[in-house]
Amino acid sequence: MLGLPLAFAVPAVLGALALLPVLYLLLRVTPPRPQSIPFPPLRLILDQRPRQETPSRTPLWLLLLRLAVAAAIILAMAGPIWNPPAALRNGVGPLVILLDDGFAAAPTWARRIAAAGERAAAAERDGRPTAVVPMSEGARAVQPGSASQTIERLRALRPQPFEPDRMQAIPVIEHLLATSPDADLVWIADGLENGHARNFAERLAALTTKHPASVLSSGSTPDALAGSDNRPDALDIRLVRANETGPGSGRLHAFDMKGLAIGDADFAFGTARETHASLNLPVELRNEIARVAIEGEDSAGAVTLLDSRWKRRRVGLVSGTTADVAQPLLSPTFYLAKALAPFADIREIRSGSADPIAALLDEKPSVMMLADLNVGPGIDHDRLASFVEDGGVLVRFAGVRLAGAADDLVPVALRRGGRTFGGALSWDQPKALAAFDAKSPFAGLTPHEEVTVTRQVLAEPDPGLSDKTWAQLTDGTPLVTAEKRGKGLVILFHVTADTTWSNLPLSGLFVAMLRRIVDLSSTTADPKTSRAAGADQNAATLAPTRILDGFGTLGSPPASAKPIAAGVPTPPSLDHPPGFYGPADGLVAVNALNAGDTLTPLDLSGLPLDRQALAASEPIDLRAALVTLALIAFLLDALATLWLSGGLRLRRTAATAAALLIVVGGLSAVPARPARAEDGLNVSKQDMQSALSVRLAYVVSGNASLDNTSHQGLVALSHALADRTSLTPGDPIGVDPARDELAFYPLLYWPILDTAPQPSSAAKARIAAYMKQGGTIVFDTRDALAQRPGGPPTPEGAWLRDLLSGVDVPEIEPLPADHVVTRTFYILAGFVGRYATAQTWIEALPPVSATEANRPARAGDSVSPIVITGNDLAGAWAADAEGQPLFPLVPGGARQRELALRGGVNLVMYTLTGNYKADQVHVHDLLERLAR
Repeated sequence: MLGLPLAFAVPAVLGALALLPVLYLLLRVTPPRPQSIPFPPLRLILDQRPRQETPSRTPLWLLLLRLAVAAAIILAMAGPIWNPPAALRNGVGPLVILLDDGFAAAPTWARRIAAAGERAAAAERDGRPTAVVPMSEGARAVQPGSASQTIERLRALRPQPFEPDRMQAIPVIEHLLATSPDADLVWIADGLENGHARNFAERLAALTTKHPASVLSSGSTPDALAGSDNRPDALDIRLVRANETGPGSGRLHAFDMKGLAIGDADFAFGTARETHASLNLPVELRNEIARVAIEGEDSAGAVTLLDSRWKRRRVGLVSGTTADVAQPLLSPTFYLAKALAPFADIREIRSGSADPIAALLDEKPSVMMLADLNVGPGIDHDRLASFVEDGGVLVRFAGVRLAGAADDLVPVALRRGGRTFGGALSWDQPKALAAFDAKSPFAGLTPHEEVTVTRQVLAEPDPGLSDKTWAQLTDGTPLVTAEKRGKGLVILFHVTADTTWSNLPLSGLFVAMLRRIVDLSSTTADPKTSRAAGADQNAATLAPTRILDGFGTLGSPPASAKPIAAGVPTPPSLDHPPGFYGPADGLVAVNALNAGDTLTPLDLSGLPLDRQALAASEPIDLRAALVTLALIAFLLDALATLWLSGGLRLRRTAATAAALLIVVGGLSAVPARPARAEDGLNVSKQDMQSALSVRLAYVVSGNASLDNTSHQGLVALSHALADRTSLTPGDPIGVDPARDELAFYPLLYWPILDTAPQPSSAAKARIAAYMKQGGTIVFDTRDALAQRPGGPPTPEGAWLRDLLSGVDVPEIEPLPADHVVTRTFYILAGFVGRYATAQTWIEALPPVSATEANRPARAGDSVSPIVITGNDLAGAWAADAEGQPLFPLVPGGARQRELALRGGVNLVMYTLTGNYKADQVHVHDLLERLAR
């Protein structure tokens, strides 16, 4: 490569450059063309003196021009490629690509797939089998196959929203090397140590001592979000990165569950690998945040999801004791306020208020906590009961006032009189807490031995007492009881909120227990629209609801996603990808990174691995440019030769050059199918044939491979129509909307190529006229595997959007299940092609009326002029002369190709018959109407 990003497909041809000196000598001694001199018969013979002349040599500049022509042709034949893919090591064994497919690979995913595809194609040219091993599926056995299969597999892969454990792939690699010792391994790494990358690299180096494995890395790693803290004044977001270098700054955006923007904040790393950003919003807005993402960072690691655990609930505190400002440690609310401050907004009515309960309820809290307060019959009692019935959480703490009162806002019947250490119901020693039951909301918390109880309010031993007990002492007496009332909860701590009866308020367990209780309340502060989550505590698992993909987009859960255990922290994995789990009123978030997680750069120092850089851009073939340059130089040589020979004077030379340029330019502008004038109209032979028979047509894209696929696909569909229906179409034809008449074709298949130029305004006007006059265009973006719900449009989708912006198209909608196009010949659920995941769009139908509610199919007044899909229909239809498919399908199978052909048959029959088929479906209803 001589230090330049340049390589040659056939480097042996460069040996011809050694012949340029020989060519130089030959051209140098060759005289120019003899000059023509008029020969007067007699006079000139007498005047001429005999002398011998030597012809002049070829001018140096012309000689250099001719050498340049020869050099350009030699270089073009050698196949020069600018920025070529890295060459494979010479070998005969299979090529195995180890692909990091965690969230860190998402921002450069296209480059990684392109690099893997280049190496697979290079291995195919050497006749070597290939295979790809995604690290998220490292434990799955691999069998090397053809490069086309590997490339299709690569196209179907998508980054995962977590960092997989690479060590799972080691047994598979060991088995592969045991069966194929000459195998070459190429690891396309994401640059992170997360997922045991260093251990994997060490094991890989030990296994590939004969043929050291190659490691490709882009050298860049993404920024990520790792935890959040909803503080009293702002939502604090923690950001991490693996390297200290890079831009180091950006912007965060916060969204609610509907995807609406709530706020944003800037961040800057500086020279650190960790920083924080603050969303300074009112608590009501912060409680609505469900997703925070880094702008421009398409990665699941750049997204953090917030569930009810991160919401700040409004908690009202009321104490029955007289507050002593000089002695705050004697107030029960002091310990409650300290324990709740990290995760709740506390509302406390200071002394002087005539009715503190009513004042706090007016502020619409989610939780009310009453410390040693008797609530007798009256307005306060009724309002608290209504608060609980509407979904609020009422937490009571025992004390001397509650123990001696007849209060029914408690979950269990209480025994009058307390249980005191050393009293009538004396204990041998203070009692400790027992382990929490698995069904308790406190499950997973560990009671500390130093937490003891010296006095408590006892519960009457009713039959249902055990079901209401959330925590108990070692002797089995209840410490915390609860009861569901209406939509809310009533919870009672059988000890005081201060340290007079227990040292529980001094422990971290008290904080954790209160947090679990606050988390049970609704995310909204309005009890009228809230629901306590206590009813879901018995659920053992939570099903996935909305799942993040590797690019950080929320969508429907994949089939591989499994439920998570309720109340148990779940690390992200293939079975439990990041996202929301559980019911809509009790979502639980699983994130790619959590609080405390970091990103560590991959360190390969000291390992015998062949490290290479991931290509930054696509290879460029220079052959066309060199051939064009050689042609131009050849034309200049011809003109120079004519001028030097005297056959042309300056004016004639200029005219000849202009004529040559006109000819060359005209050749590129000649229509592929020239029309001829007949009877005053521009009617071509193609148009005459199309007018005499039904023919399917496709739009020529200019890409030979794509056009061949479209042609072969429509040929196969035409054969299927001839075999299965009464229609026998003619041969499909490629058309150009800018030049060809489209009225002869009822259906036009248009595969979208994002690199093609946009049609002119005149062409768009012809397209709009075709659609308004009854024609149907099937736009196929062929980007099903690249589409991301809610994400930016694909290049093909953006190209189609630009096209349709200049065309008058009707309102479109996702294909309804009862649309007539799904009933015209076959009964179908949708339209699949080479892929089966893309949505199909069609002209929107009127709303369903009462008379159509139970009909099997609906149709508009005319055939839809537009159908949009991304499933690559022609790729699924295309077949060779023996009827064998030309391309593999995703997910694949003969059934998918059959359904694709049936969908094509339905499309053609729909465009030809329109509402006739809808009437056929409704013939029973029509006959009944005629009978009446």
